[in-house]
Amino acid sequence: MKAIILAAGRGARMRPLTDHTPKPLLAVRGRPLIEWHIEALARAGVREIVVNTAWLEDRIVAALGDGARFGVTIRYSMEGRDFGGALETAGGIANALPLLIGDLIDHADDPFWVVSGDIFAPGFAFDPAAVERFGRGDALAHLWLVPNPPFHPSGDFGIAADGHGLADGPGPDGLTWTYANFALMRASLLAHVAPGTRLALGPLLFDGMRARRITAEVWRGEWENVGTPAQLESLNRGL
Repeated sequence: MKAIILAAGRGARMRPLTDHTPKPLLAVRGRPLIEWHIEALARAGVREIVVNTAWLEDRIVAALGDGARFGVTIRYSMEGRDFGGALETAGGIANALPLLIGDLIDHADDPFWVVSGDIFAPGFAFDPAAVERFGRGDALAHLWLVPNPPFHPSGDFGIAADGHGLADGPGPDGLTWTYANFALMRASLLAHVAPGTRLALGPLLFDGMRARRITAEVWRGEWENVGTPAQLESLNRGL
């Protein structure tokens, strides 16, 4: 089982902090944001992690190294070096597929974890049982959703009674939810995206939901999309 941690973004709303420090290396409660995910993945038995980079990417490589001190192997998909900047979420994952699964023809259905490096969710467990359930089905992706935060009150997706994600409105409970930036995916979701393509993930998820190929569940643990210096300060003050 492998994982990709998305760490290529500029983090413009976090300026001036991110002028000299990549957003995933900003510290929350004594550890860089990205290390919370690496350690959680290692606890769950994941031993190979890909980190995609662009903004100040050499600093991420220098900080994390080969992953040995975490008990994992880290490899890098360096979009800044190779393409001059970040490829957005879908483009970044598609570009990293050779590192995640190897040969697309033989391994298009192999699952892997996806998590954004700037999310703080210390209680999220990368549960091997969830991987097994996902592997037995035919979904292209399984998403974890959270209650809508104040900055995104309309949410992203609904959830149908049978657990499929809904792209076009709330579920039978009348609710929509926000994508938590935790997911299990198969390469076949992104197989048509050429390496080096800049492409957002949202449209692919909406299309997959309309085809009933994406499932979802709600996660209610502590979760923050760390977006501003004030938000980071509040987290570090324990508010």
